[in-house]
Amino acid sequence: MFNQELWKKIRNIGLCSAALSFTSFCQANDFSQHPDYEAFKQKTMQTYGLTAIQVDQAMNGSKNLPNIINIMNRPGESKPWYDYKAMFLTEGTIRKGVNFKNQYADTLRRAEQEYGVPQAVILGILGVETGFGSNKGGFITRDALATLGFGFPRRAEYFKDELAALIAWTYKDGSPTNSVVGSYAGAIGYPQFMPSNITKFGVDYDGNGHIDLRNSAVDAIGSIANYMVQHGWQKNQPIGFQARYSGSQPDEVIAKDLKQPTPYGALRKLGVTPINSMVKVDDLDMVNVIQLQEKFGPVYYITYPNYQVITEYNRSRLYATAVWLLGTEIANR
Repeated sequence: MFNQELWKKIRNIGLCSAALSFTSFCQANDFSQHPDYEAFKQKTMQTYGLTAIQVDQAMNGSKNLPNIINIMNRPGESKPWYDYKAMFLTEGTIRKGVNFKNQYADTLRRAEQEYGVPQAVILGILGVETGFGSNKGGFITRDALATLGFGFPRRAEYFKDELAALIAWTYKDGSPTNSVVGSYAGAIGYPQFMPSNITKFGVDYDGNGHIDLRNSAVDAIGSIANYMVQHGWQKNQPIGFQARYSGSQPDEVIAKDLKQPTPYGALRKLGVTPINSMVKVDDLDMVNVIQLQEKFGPVYYITYPNYQVITEYNRSRLYATAVWLLGTEIANR
């Protein structure tokens, strides 16, 4: 017999949607009483055609993880370049990358031919993101995204949208939402795609009828290549060159916005030249100059639009440079 009073108690403390089956196993949802939760649920339903039951079931048992907020407030990209690169440009990571390159040589060549994205870039991203799959993250993605969506005001809407995308994707994929594990910021699998990007840019590159970025390195390789092309990768064009700056006002040459490059001729007149005298940069080439901090002082790079495309994966110039240099070293071995 239906116990109406008990059901009211369950509903009122926000353990489950009132529309859920009475026999469903309910666990506390740490976010159900948040003032933004109902609006989030309604938007998720409208955007993805889900029901209230489905959203509440996906959020059933979700936990707030305060340590994630602490991590977000001290990201690795806040380090100087000499400390940041030490996390990735290591002999151990390079050797791991060479082994991965040899294991997936055919797939990397295929991606390079079909998409025009050098395998060095794909390898660099996989190395920086997850150490070639060795560190895909240990946080329940749903809980990480919910913690940020409901507790990190600076980017709350972005993370709530990614949480909604995660719920929709897991229903389509046939996976329990709480079974997905990834980074503290909600990124998933070998390439650390955010949930919405799995649907937008994921590729079934192994041809088994299923996009699986968590377990298939082959799918990850194709998906990274597709992501880069969709964000403007220019085939057979350089990423950049190390440069020297002979002027005294670096703010005049350092790019404020990588999407607004400058003709190299104008930068050359201000004292920017490639370190390698064999490198020839046309005065009409549209490029940027970036500055990074080594222990001994600043270093400079002339970068082309393909460098900016790498920053579409992660906005940090430290990240893009680590991807570029790590991948190049692995590809050359």
